[in-house]
Amino acid sequence: MYDVIIIGAGVSGSASARELSRYKLSVCVLEREEDVCCGTSKANSGIVHAGFDAASGSLMAKLNVRGSQMMEQLSKDLDFPFKRNGSLVVCLSEEDMPKLRELYDRGITNGVKELRIVEREELKELEPNISDEAYAALYAPTGGIVCPFNLNIALAENANMNGVKFEFGTEVQNIQKNGDFWEVHTSKGAFRAKCVVNAAGVYADKFHNMVSKEKIHITPRRGDYCLLDKTAGNHVSHTVFALPGKFGKGILVSPTVHGNLLLGPTALDIDDKDGTNTTREGLDQVLSKAGMNVKDIPMRKVITSFAGLRAHEDAHEFIIRELPDAEGFIDCAGIESPGLSSCPAIGEMVAGIICAKLQPEENPDFVATRKGVLDPDTLSKEERVALIKEKPAYGNIICRCEMITEGEILDAIHRPLGAKSLDGVKRRTRAGMGRCQSGFCSPRTMEILARELDMSMFDITKSGGNSHIVVGTNKDRI
Repeated sequence: MYDVIIIGAGVSGSASARELSRYKLSVCVLEREEDVCCGTSKANSGIVHAGFDAASGSLMAKLNVRGSQMMEQLSKDLDFPFKRNGSLVVCLSEEDMPKLRELYDRGITNGVKELRIVEREELKELEPNISDEAYAALYAPTGGIVCPFNLNIALAENANMNGVKFEFGTEVQNIQKNGDFWEVHTSKGAFRAKCVVNAAGVYADKFHNMVSKEKIHITPRRGDYCLLDKTAGNHVSHTVFALPGKFGKGILVSPTVHGNLLLGPTALDIDDKDGTNTTREGLDQVLSKAGMNVKDIPMRKVITSFAGLRAHEDAHEFIIRELPDAEGFIDCAGIESPGLSSCPAIGEMVAGIICAKLQPEENPDFVATRKGVLDPDTLSKEERVALIKEKPAYGNIICRCEMITEGEILDAIHRPLGAKSLDGVKRRTRAGMGRCQSGFCSPRTMEILARELDMSMFDITKSGGNSHIVVGTNKDRI
């Protein structure tokens, strides 16, 4: 029995869990995957939008601006990388200037600060590699970039440190009201709570429709991306957008907080809520359209591609409310872009709804800060020498591309909600995210996981479930 059950451990669910941990509430997060950040939250652009795109007066606009304003302090409190690099929306012709001015006016109405339109000459100074066809751009200095993995993991770890329980590998199958409580039936048995928060991403409509007569519909909108090597990371310094179209903000070109260059996403509505496969057509579209706004992109430096799903609700609006015909059931649905940017404010709003209902006392033991995995590169030479002398594992390089040490991997495994798979280690340390894409370091990382978790190499997975890497019949040999 809990006060609150949250379905989904993405950024919305984890942000809500952290905000609720400020109070004397028993909270449990149910996640069907083996880790946090395994759905929409792991495969996106990592952009903190300034807030000029969402329709004025919408919940999207309000929470985007509020979330963007909160992100910098949150990154300091929870120790994850964030940078206000600014964004540019490029207009390629004089004929399209009315659309750009409309975007500017919307941003001003939404409360975006420092927004202005820059002409071609200043635009070329801001971004020397901008397209020669660029006529002008909307410049938003408050736009930023963040590591979506680190943000999600930081929110979840801090919530867990403050008493929130996480149940992984726990797939919700049915939800029903039983008197004053909700019963959530899962692959690991039934859970009961006074309130349920539906933060299930592309599956949020499924759970909403189980309990409400007023139905909603969420379409998985797939986006393909290409990631370039760090040697291409300085090709642009701002996030460069095309003028938005019917399916969103188009193909962007952006640096990442870790020094790579990111291109994407496409926008294709599909039926499969787990359809995160890339396609040749999608990647071709990314590569061709990225060059419309930024010239001379070194496409030969692409090191990987991936696809993610956005939870597109038919009305294109966040749905965050207690359902009028399902008391105690709180939707956190339709969280597509700018969901990542908005997540701190989404967490505030969800917690506000629940606190108004349950009237909990504040948690006097709440700790608002958290330290991430120690990065030896942030230390001075003397400090690093002292660290290696005390903990020799920090002198053993496992991932040569990203220069990740055994010490960092051990930290990732043994910290709150620690890594249990190769992808879990990768998301926390970047081991395997470099040029060779784990071709060199994965066997050694698997050995460390097996040793520290007292598991057979046959049981180590890439990302939980049946994603085993070592297969065969002679299990006793490993």
